[in-house]
Amino acid sequence: MAGQLPVLGALSDSLRAPDLRNKILFTLGMLVVFRFLAHVPLPGVDQAQLTTVLNNNQLLSLLDLFSGGGLARFSVVALGVNPYINASIIMTLLNQTIPALERLSKEGEYGRNRINQYTRILTVPMALLQGIGVSVFMQRSGVIPEFGAGDLGLTLSILATLTTGTLLLMWLGELISEKGIGNGISFIIFAGIVGRLPTTIQQTIDVQENLAILLVYALIGIAVIAAIVFIQEGQRRIPVQYAKRVRGTRMYSGGSTHIPLRVNSAGVIPIIFAISILLLPSQIAQYFTNSETDWLRDASNATVAAFSNAFVYNGLYFLLTVAFTFFYTAFTFVPNDVADNIKRYGGFIPGIRPGRPTAEFLGRVVTRITIAGALFLGIVAVMPTLIGDLTGVQTLRLGGTSILIVVGVVVETMKQLEAQLLMRSYEGFIR
Repeated sequence: MAGQLPVLGALSDSLRAPDLRNKILFTLGMLVVFRFLAHVPLPGVDQAQLTTVLNNNQLLSLLDLFSGGGLARFSVVALGVNPYINASIIMTLLNQTIPALERLSKEGEYGRNRINQYTRILTVPMALLQGIGVSVFMQRSGVIPEFGAGDLGLTLSILATLTTGTLLLMWLGELISEKGIGNGISFIIFAGIVGRLPTTIQQTIDVQENLAILLVYALIGIAVIAAIVFIQEGQRRIPVQYAKRVRGTRMYSGGSTHIPLRVNSAGVIPIIFAISILLLPSQIAQYFTNSETDWLRDASNATVAAFSNAFVYNGLYFLLTVAFTFFYTAFTFVPNDVADNIKRYGGFIPGIRPGRPTAEFLGRVVTRITIAGALFLGIVAVMPTLIGDLTGVQTLRLGGTSILIVVGVVVETMKQLEAQLLMRSYEGFIR
């Protein structure tokens, strides 16, 4: 492997292994099916009007990201996996607030399977509600003018198709996770982002004739990707010592390990939360900008104008992303539970007493590293607008949710491939 990049080396070794090659080919096959579905449009769609609406609506642009470009054509998978992601987020929060679900989540594989089933069930009403909301908005925007009570058959078929498309993508994602490589849902979003990249780059080259600006943009892109990888992989390792213990007639030797606390343990979820809540007031206000009630019309117009201001929008976007990073981290990492588990198995953090002092120490450490992670996510969230204004390149937005997903999927997939190759090496040594 001398002279090869580690990523290319791991990939070439994986293709030479029959079982890994089959997993990679299966994953690629499922992504081809997804891309085919993303090009199958729903009936009665005005494509020209749809393009205009998407260019002027940031919320729909975000939904288009999670649909892998399916919303740009209002295809059968226009909603993408966004309803499933929302259902997963809701179940994650409910696991920490409902005692029965919290107990179920601690019952190993059986509990995880039950929670996954609840998530799938919750996805159906989430997809239906989101399908109604998007379709009504598209109808009022002139994209699907026939949608509504006037053509009940078309309306029901569109809603049923949108809901079914989400469930189909959810199934494809689970198949990739089970029989392929990597996380299937993340791969579907990744495929949509990468699939649109060549067209976006071509549009940027056609519009921007200044090669120096494009070169600066490319260098900034490389620096941004390097920074994201550095922060995403950054972690604080808390050392844990285990004493020797006797159970029955057996003596278990002690040892040392560590608790890896990641700088950004929340991933891209705070950005999704922030932009969903940030864009909700302006979306609601747009429905009342032509109201006959003076105060309602004036308030709606003021709300739309305020959220159209770049300074206000990016400032609130940054603050909400930082706040939701702390909120989500507090839900997913509970210092008291970690401290109890360490004490139960006879462990301790050097210099810290077991029990409550350990929980307080972990809480302080998590708070400090979460500050760095929250500021990082906040900067990444507003980065597309900042870099676009700095370089003047508006057709290719650099940063934000898309680049986090792309980098995260590539890094995690390569880790899985390397782990599979390492496992095969050990098996060969044992034999």
